[in-house]
Amino acid sequence: MTRKLLIIAILVLVGLLAWLWFWTPNGVGVDPEGPKHGTLELSSPPQGGDFALDSANGPVSLVDLRGNVVLIYFGYTWCPDICPTNLVLIAAALKALTPDELERVQVLFVTVDPERDSVERLAEYSGYFHPEIIGLTGTPEQIAEVAKLYGAAYRRTDLADSAMGYVVDHSAYSHLVDTQGKLVRNLDHATPSAEIVAAIRTLLGSSPSTEKQSEP
Repeated sequence: MTRKLLIIAILVLVGLLAWLWFWTPNGVGVDPEGPKHGTLELSSPPQGGDFALDSANGPVSLVDLRGNVVLIYFGYTWCPDICPTNLVLIAAALKALTPDELERVQVLFVTVDPERDSVERLAEYSGYFHPEIIGLTGTPEQIAEVAKLYGAAYRRTDLADSAMGYVVDHSAYSHLVDTQGKLVRNLDHATPSAEIVAAIRTLLGSSPSTEKQSEP
């Protein structure tokens, strides 16, 4: 009986891990042995700047977020590996903030796949990781302009004999904007959540003594 329970526990754990790393909304899964894609380097040195894109709750403008620390991440909801990795780490960082700190932080998830990522899909996908992550989209031209401001690179690669149709290789930096709207730091792909928390708190001017302990 003990051996049987152990096998069941292992199967459940494997299932949960697969769900975490390869889940996408609307029941669409990605085979871990299926097509992969990689990160790209930035297309140009990020300069930052104001922009406005669409969310499920209406237009979102960076200028309207003055007074908040803003973290901008470029990705897409069909991403099989890179985006889930970074969004899990970003969400963990948000959960480590105190309620007062969280009120002054906003994460923007900007799609590089406007063809497939509707505002509804983006809201469902980003909300799965954390309710304070806002998914944004626009026309291909608008996305290209915003990506240019932050040096984000992306390219479509068509896939033969795949239900996904195509993947979008993209850069995977998280761009930190201070309370005055100035881009001040670009965090590498898979930056640990503790480092993200520290970077956010530096911009907020938070004291380490206010740090909320992470749940085990």
